[in-house]
Amino acid sequence: MDYKALADKMLPQITKTSEYYLDKYKKRNLKEGAKVTRFAPSPTGFQHIGGVFAALVSERLAKQSDGVFILRIEDTDQKREVKGAIADTIATMHNFNIDFDEGMTGEYEEKGDYGPYKQSERGEIYQTFAKGLIEKGLAYPCFCSSEDIDAIRAEQTAIKETPGYYGKWARCRDISPEDAIKRIDSGEKFVIRLKSPGSPDRRKEIHDYVKGDVSFPESLQDVVIIKSDGLPTYHFAHAVDDTLMGTTHITRGEEWLPSLPTHVQLFEVLGFPLPKYCHIPTMMKMDGESRRKLSKRKDPESAVTYYREEGYPNVSVLEYLLNIINSNFEDWRAENPEAPYTDFPVSLDKMSNSGALFDIVKLHDVSKNVIAKMPADKVYDLYTTWAKDYDKEMYDLLTKYEDRGRALFNIDKEGPKPRKDFGKWNEVREKIFYFFDELFYDEPKENLELPSKIDLEECKNLIREYKEVFDISGEQTDWFAGLKEFAVAHGYTADRKAYKKNPEEFKGMVSDVAAAVRAAVTHRGNTPDLYTIMKILGKENVKERFEKFLDL
Repeated sequence: MDYKALADKMLPQITKTSEYYLDKYKKRNLKEGAKVTRFAPSPTGFQHIGGVFAALVSERLAKQSDGVFILRIEDTDQKREVKGAIADTIATMHNFNIDFDEGMTGEYEEKGDYGPYKQSERGEIYQTFAKGLIEKGLAYPCFCSSEDIDAIRAEQTAIKETPGYYGKWARCRDISPEDAIKRIDSGEKFVIRLKSPGSPDRRKEIHDYVKGDVSFPESLQDVVIIKSDGLPTYHFAHAVDDTLMGTTHITRGEEWLPSLPTHVQLFEVLGFPLPKYCHIPTMMKMDGESRRKLSKRKDPESAVTYYREEGYPNVSVLEYLLNIINSNFEDWRAENPEAPYTDFPVSLDKMSNSGALFDIVKLHDVSKNVIAKMPADKVYDLYTTWAKDYDKEMYDLLTKYEDRGRALFNIDKEGPKPRKDFGKWNEVREKIFYFFDELFYDEPKENLELPSKIDLEECKNLIREYKEVFDISGEQTDWFAGLKEFAVAHGYTADRKAYKKNPEEFKGMVSDVAAAVRAAVTHRGNTPDLYTIMKILGKENVKERFEKFLDL
């Protein structure tokens, strides 16, 4: 049979050979153990948190091994392409400190010696390899229409056969090259299908670097490798691209596991070495008592924009995702509190193979720890950057009173156990509003939080006299000694044991008087260090607040 003539008829424009491209894209000169990974999204929508999760796994594997991390755009389904999706992917990953060594750098720009990095621009490459398969009788033209395919599927379903184009159902598989050429000459449209060498009696086994050893029957399907528009299917493009680009580790979602028989077969038919597959877990969440896949439609936290709008620092999200990738990250972080997260060695064999559970409460706890460790100036800078877009009033106040803003974020910050007041930036306003008269005096009276053990009238009695004697000009110990003296003089005690033994002899504890002062100055019952707050506000401002408190 003249398969060469058929190949020339099907792809007359292809004059290069497979060997040409295998020689053109030389084997990478990397150190032993270096991993080449890729993030290969389809530009059919904007990025979501699952994409960041997948990209982070690939990026860490490459970077921690001094390898190469590639951005490849799989845009062969051009009808579904969304304008701006490529730029969104690049910007999103950059914002999360996930940068690519090679590949697309913009909608139309790229870097690296293994491009083009958009599949739609690699058509000649795929067709060259497809032509090589046709010449060997390993691929053939299929003239079946979509209606023909639907009819085959309906018949298979009716008799409960495995659906697909294979065996006796592959109507065009055994058309002779001569007949196929005649049909092409007559103008019939065709796709190119792999002539599967699979047998129902044989199985394949490979080692998945997340799932472990995987066994499956050989694929029998004559899958489409080149569509009627000349572009490849994902299956075929993946085998060609990952070979030519030297990908060593293919990290992708576990939803691709059912495609593994087809992909392994394509590598074998093409004569390519099999890369290392790493099927990472699907992002899940609890829904009542059961788990389900994180949904773009149902779950706001699936959108990358959610974290920006809520005000989670990107580094908090990354540290949380590392917790999901490897559960020992939390222990590592406890042992290495000051180390950058990039020092953590991601390990594929420590990934969960039963789904990655996304827990927004856990993210919030992680973020509190991350923000608590940030220097005050960094907190100020990150918060004002967020507030500029999402809380203009706070942005204006913090930039107007910049010294005060930087000081307030430094309260209780430099000790061994810094406060964990914020998990995200949209929580900040409520916890710092009292530093700004413009917000403090506009707050509704019903929001006032009084001490639990003394009422408003007693608070006013204390403040009425305390405002005449309070002194914050000295050290904190001097101020507290004065407060203690004042409290004792007004019937309160600093002796906890005496109060516990005979509570009827005292009005309360010194801490109750401090709570009354806190309520007058901040309207809140739980704040950072009271003395430091008053120092930041200044004596005259504090005295004014005492006087206003008496008018409530």
